[in-house]
Amino acid sequence: MLSDARFSADRIRHREATSLQPHEVAEQAAGTLKPCPAVETREDGFFVFMDPPEHTRIRRLLTGQFTVRRMRELESRVTEIAVEHIEAMKAAGTRADLVTAFALPLPSLVICELLGVDYADRAEFQERTSVGLNANSTAEERAVAGAELYAFMQRLVAAKRAEPADDLLSGLVHDADPPLTDAQLVDVALVLLGAGHETTANMLGLGALALLEHPGQLAALRADPSLVDNAVEELLRYLSIIQLGVSRVTTEPVTLGGVDLPAGATVVIATPEVNRDPRHWPDADLFDVHRPRVPHLAFGHGVHQCLGQQLARVEMQAGLRELITRLPGLRLAVPVEQVPLRDEMLIFGVHSLPVAWA
Repeated sequence: MLSDARFSADRIRHREATSLQPHEVAEQAAGTLKPCPAVETREDGFFVFMDPPEHTRIRRLLTGQFTVRRMRELESRVTEIAVEHIEAMKAAGTRADLVTAFALPLPSLVICELLGVDYADRAEFQERTSVGLNANSTAEERAVAGAELYAFMQRLVAAKRAEPADDLLSGLVHDADPPLTDAQLVDVALVLLGAGHETTANMLGLGALALLEHPGQLAALRADPSLVDNAVEELLRYLSIIQLGVSRVTTEPVTLGGVDLPAGATVVIATPEVNRDPRHWPDADLFDVHRPRVPHLAFGHGVHQCLGQQLARVEMQAGLRELITRLPGLRLAVPVEQVPLRDEMLIFGVHSLPVAWA
């Protein structure tokens, strides 16, 4: 379905025909989610909700910035950031909240440097992004946060036009052919900045929790750190930060699993269940860092698969590798039942992760 043109990501073009909107699917699942008017009424829409050829044109401008080779070139800097934050944790004592001290600042700083965003402005986007992703936020709260975040990005794009620097966003502003409009540039920046810190930060926190809950698997990594890359793929399969799945809209009548669907029907791909399919992964509900790699859907599939997946892998690999080697006594500082989960957020994870070492 994710690579089938009969299932569209363009919720705006198919809005009138759609019997159930993506936000309504989410509302049924989350209970209280309301759409953000600032986003729902956009005429152009975010490029991640476009279909080819519009989506292809914008994505092609970004693809070269996120290749495996280029992300591997960033690995030393990512490792440096990870080490700096771990050493700061150690210097401050023997306990910390791994989310605020490590999991959130690592990807946030990386994506800020990549895009050319002043890290001192991180609260501008972190707090407003959090409001937009909270299922308990009202439509008004989400609209205000969305408008403020959009204005922040408009100022950023204007600054890159006036004073370009050696960063990804400046390159998009000045080198895109044909040029992107300011609205398109803001949309791209919003997607990259939001996805670039929220998703990986939650995977790092949730992944660390999973390892601490499975001491045998953690011991295997400590004994053989070369397993980290494999462990990251297993964590991506085993854990799902996108709990509501991925929605698509049928562009024509389709028969799916023996069910006839009209054009304009909303279909949700339940990625958490797909990644636990026992036909592809024996003992799929078990976490095993030695598990042979089988392609998973953590980053989606088809033309809309995650653009920054290689960066996310580098961040998780470097982050977890440094954690297990530099904090050999790392353990939970509270019973696992007391770790607060992000049940009310569209991106699942932990709000905090109290840990201790030594």
